[in-house]
Amino acid sequence: MSNIYEQCPVLENERWLMRFVKEEDSEDLLKVYGDKQALPFFNSDNCHGDNFYYDTKDAMDAAIKFWLESYTDKWFVRLTIVDKHIAKAIGTIEMFHRPSDDEFDGDGLIRLDVRSDYEKSEELREIFALFVPQAYALLDCEEIITKIPLYAVERIDAAKKFGFKRSDRFLVGGEDHYAYKDYWAIRK
Repeated sequence: MSNIYEQCPVLENERWLMRFVKEEDSEDLLKVYGDKQALPFFNSDNCHGDNFYYDTKDAMDAAIKFWLESYTDKWFVRLTIVDKHIAKAIGTIEMFHRPSDDEFDGDGLIRLDVRSDYEKSEELREIFALFVPQAYALLDCEEIITKIPLYAVERIDAAKKFGFKRSDRFLVGGEDHYAYKDYWAIRK
């Protein structure tokens, strides 16, 4: 595995820049995590009750501080997604290699959070296309999983077009042992 905790990747094409989250992203990310219309698309499974709704700068700053500490502790990596056409952060991708006792053992898990005005099939597919091919090596896995609820029709369309398949397997939480559903998977 390329050690993602020693060298965080920077992924880029003409439209998108994905790079390690920074404290300076707070103002832009407040428009993501304070967006009530985007909230239903965030994956908070097994996140100790955090639903990722941050409607104040202090709350957003605290979340970013936690994300930075989590990277140092090698729990997960959070990349900021910048739309280069407007030079603004419009979301994040959290990713980690997931050792577990369930059927997703050893998979790479990604959480894709974007502003509600970016919850569109074509834009999500473009983000998948830039990120997912690199994720197998970054996360040392053969399969990438992401949660997509049934009502996320634009995201489902993007995932299908990119090659994700709906899984009937459940992700079992590490502490609470709750079985979470609505996961989609793509194999290398």
